[in-house]
Amino acid sequence: MTTQCYDCFFLFDSNKYNRDPGGVAAKVHKAIEDLGGEILASRMWEERKLAYPVDGHNKGTYWIAYFNMETSKLTEFNRTCQLDENILRHLVIKVDPRLVETLVAHTLGKAPAPMAAAISENLAANAAADEVEDE
Repeated sequence: MTTQCYDCFFLFDSNKYNRDPGGVAAKVHKAIEDLGGEILASRMWEERKLAYPVDGHNKGTYWIAYFNMETSKLTEFNRTCQLDENILRHLVIKVDPRLVETLVAHTLGKAPAPMAAAISENLAANAAADEVEDE
C-alpha cells in the first residue's frame, strides 16, 4: 500500500470546541490513528466569524493537521469526518513530498533545517557587513 502525506483543514463547531478543546482534537487524532495514520503536526489555526452560516453556525474554529495515511484509507477518513458532529467542514489535500518537512516545521513553529541554516548564514553575513561599515 502507498502511504501519502495529507494536509487537512477542519472547521469545528466553535461552541463544542470551546466546551472541550482537548476532546474535539483528540477525536480527530483518534480517527486518523484508528485508520493506521501517523500525525505529523496538528494545531488550532484560529477562531473567526464565518462569511456565511454553515449548518446554522456563524462562527467556527479552524484546525490544521498534517498526517501520513495509506491512500486506500482516505475515503473512510472522509466518511468519518462527515459523520462527526464536531466537524462542520473539512478539506483534505495531498502534500507534495518535497514540501512536507517545511510545512510541518512551520505548523509546529520551527524553522526547517535548510531554512534555519540559510537564516544563520544571512545573519552572519549581515553582522560582518555591519562591522565593516562601523570601521
